Amino acid sequence: MHEDDIRKRFGVRVRQLRSERGLSQEAFADQAGLHRTYIGAIERGEQNLSLQNIQRLAATLEISLAELFAPFTDAPSPPA
Repeated sequence: MHEDDIRKRFGVRVRQLRSERGLSQEAFADQAGLHRTYIGAIERGEQNLSLQNIQRLAATLEISLAELFAPFTDAPSPPA
């Protein structure tokens, strides 16, 4: 798996969960203590997030890290 793929897939997941909760990017960013443009970049797969920011997203979405990553069941391939 190419590293861009995981960022894009994660961004799609974040957008899905945010939208399900009826949050705009701006409202979500405010609640998470992050900038709106940073949330947009995450959702487009342009950001490589820190563990701290991943945890902030999960907390803001009121889900566990396991639930946030639930769709990612495939084993990662070793780096080339």
